[in-house]
Order: sequence, then C-alpha cells, then structure tokens
Amino acid sequence: MGYKVAVVGATGNVGREILAILAERQFDVDEVVALASRRSQGTEVSFGDKTLKVKALENYDFKGTDICLMSAGGSVAKEWAPKIGAQGCVVIDNSSAWRYDADVPLIVPEVNADAIVGFNKKNIIANPNCSTAQLVVALKPLHDAATIKRVVVSTYQSVSGAGKDAMDELFDQTRAIFVNDPIEPSKFTKRIAFNVIPHIDVFMEDGYTKEEWKVLAETKKILDPAIKLTCTAVRVPVFVSHAEAVNLEFEKPLSASEAREILREAPGCLVVDKQEDGGYVTPYEATGEDATYISRIREDATVENGLNLWVVSDNLRKGAALNAVQIAEVLVNRGLLKKQNAA
Repeated sequence: MGYKVAVVGATGNVGREILAILAERQFDVDEVVALASRRSQGTEVSFGDKTLKVKALENYDFKGTDICLMSAGGSVAKEWAPKIGAQGCVVIDNSSAWRYDADVPLIVPEVNADAIVGFNKKNIIANPNCSTAQLVVALKPLHDAATIKRVVVSTYQSVSGAGKDAMDELFDQTRAIFVNDPIEPSKFTKRIAFNVIPHIDVFMEDGYTKEEWKVLAETKKILDPAIKLTCTAVRVPVFVSHAEAVNLEFEKPLSASEAREILREAPGCLVVDKQEDGGYVTPYEATGEDATYISRIREDATVENGLNLWVVSDNLRKGAALNAVQIAEVLVNRGLLKKQNAA
C-alpha cells in the first residue's frame, strides 16, 4: 500500500516539476492530490499519464495524508506548515520560511541525510535555497577530504528562480528588443534581457542581499558552521539552471586531479572537465538533468591549498523539486514515515 501525497503550489514551476519527478521516480503513492490557492481551483495539472484537478488548499483536510510537498512561498508555508504537521502529515517545504528554525532539519540528501532525525518535533523538513543545494553537493566530498576553510562564490542564476512571471518577462523583453518595442521592467529592478543584474532579493544592512545571506547561512547549517563564506548573487538572462563560480581554500593540500577523482565518485556529482573547447557544462546542457555538474577544476596559486570550480545544476530540479522528492525518499527508505492510511 502506497503513500498519500499532497503537492501544495501545484500550478507553479516547482509544483509541476514535483509532480513530474514523483512520476519519473515511481514514488510509492496510492494517491496524489494537487493543491493551490482558491483562484487556481479546477486547473488541470499532469501527473505521469494522469491529469489532476487542482483543489483549494484552504478547504483540504490533511488527515490521512502522509507527505505534503510544499512550494507555495514563505507566507503560505509559515501559516500552513504547522497546521498540516499537527495533523500528522510531514511537510517538506521549498520556501525559506523554516530553513533557519533550530527544530527543522535543512536537508540535501547527498550531504546530510542523517540530520533528518528529529523532524517530528514539528513534522516539517526544509529544502534549501536552489543555489545552496547545488553548492553543498559539490563541496561536501571535498570538505570531507581536505576541510574547507573559506568559500568565495559568485552565482549566475536563471530567471526561473524568480517564478513564471520572471520567465515571461525575459521572453517578452527579448522579443521587444528585436522589434524595437519599449521595455518596462516589472519583476526585475532593471532590464534582464541581454543584461545581468547583481541583485537578488532585498538588500540587508551589511550590503549583502538576502539571497546572498541565504547561501551563507544555509551552507553553514547543512555542511559546517566553521566554514567562512562570501557570496555575490547575480541574475542572468537564462531561463533554467543556475551556474556558480566557486573559489575554495582548504586546511590540507588538495590537487585539482585529486579533487576531480573525488568528485567523480561523489553522489549527485557529474564531472565534465576537459581543457578544450566545449569541455565544460553550461546551464543549457544541465536543464532537465538531475546531476550537479562540475567543470573547470583547477588550482588557485594565489592562496595556500586553493581550488576553483564551475558548478551547474537545474534549479527547478536539484535546486527544488528533485531535492524535495529525495527527502521524501529518505523518510520512506529509513522507515521514518508511518503510513496514516495504513488501516
């Protein structure tokens, strides 16, 4: 007998991706319920070869539901996750609402699956920021080998990280440029077509943006609080998949060839690193794939025990939907989830 799974935010980019991945990975389900706000009630979404009619979150009773995969934004998660968890349903939330709560595990299964214990304090498990997820997948095996002291990361983040409206804005602006129509930025602070914007989320008092702060705080919580990390987050005119230029400083020596071999064996990582034209992965090739791709592995002679990496991953999959489903798989595979509808 399978599990009953609810997907909250089923009409959004990540919600649709969650439904697709549940079907792709043949997650053990008896029933999948698609939920969204009342205005989306009746909308149809795909789950494998089935079509689901979206129901309103406000009217749904979670008793008997085993897992809730939530991707509906921070305010919805803040209000609804405790209510859902109190009914015995485990919430796996994609927003930032619960990531920094000491009683809520923040999980990337390839990195810190063991930290999932204790989730039942609130019945909530948090999914990290999309940029953090791919970063820690690449850092974990290297940290285990040589202990990372410091990370300098610049992100090149696709517009899908800001939702469907952001993707539409890039498309509309690109078309407008070719036909010489005026451009009025709406979702972004400046024109995104044929441009890059060094500003994601709100500015904080120290000059960092909240997106940059998320990468710092989440990497420390998931991987190691002793790691020093600085980040510059940039929005780029790419529809899907994030890229990151990563500079690492280790406590122990680690050569580029040693790092390459370690990463080739690491879960979730795929090394494509040839020192020739096209011998690296770009966001275009990573889109639709599950792996975190690592290229341009090279030593940095400006610091002791330094390396540089280029890290690329599909932000809608590993950065959100896939990671959430993998968390659900950890719960099932470790016997941590009691079926509510077992009777």
